[in-house]
Amino acid sequence: MDHKTMYQLTYGLFVLTSASGGRDSGCIINTAAQVTSEPNRISITVNKMNFTHDLVKQSGTFNISILSQKAGFETFRHFGFQSGRDADKFSGYTDCRRSSNGLYYITAGTNGYISAAVEQTLDLGSHTMFIASVDDMEVLSDVPSASYAYYQSSIKPKPQAGACGGKTVWRCTVCGYVYEGEALPEDFICPLCKHPASDFEKTVQ
Repeated sequence: MDHKTMYQLTYGLFVLTSASGGRDSGCIINTAAQVTSEPNRISITVNKMNFTHDLVKQSGTFNISILSQKAGFETFRHFGFQSGRDADKFSGYTDCRRSSNGLYYITAGTNGYISAAVEQTLDLGSHTMFIASVDDMEVLSDVPSASYAYYQSSIKPKPQAGACGGKTVWRCTVCGYVYEGEALPEDFICPLCKHPASDFEKTVQ
């Protein structure tokens, strides 16, 4: 079975934000879609290891900011390469505003945001699917949305040749995290983006 076939599916990229107990946080997700138009509902799927997942579950509200082709890699680094359990991602962060539901949305490198309230949850093992009614939304720019393929080709920095001194490494194809070693454990989970071992590629540098 060729796991790379999954890469042929089209994905958008989003910053999911939520808050609970006075804590704001956000993370990068790639699964958000409209599921009904009357009433207007969307679904998102979030890894349970993400702190923002817990905030959504506790508060029942969230925003998704739709990343555009103007998004810089720093946005992905800021919201995807650190945990809200360890860092306040909105401390000193200025490229954001609060929407009518009181939650942050991202203003830099985005073309719109959607505010929603959770109606149903579905436990999917490693992830939870949240089905939510849309409360508010706004178009922020006409720049095309950034697909996962566009992120890989045009946003994510390319690895530097020789950066690992001839060692065998496994590189996460999602966020670029590097694991050194001849073998990658089958149950390995990327500590940054929480993707599984099947999303790593073996290289020698």
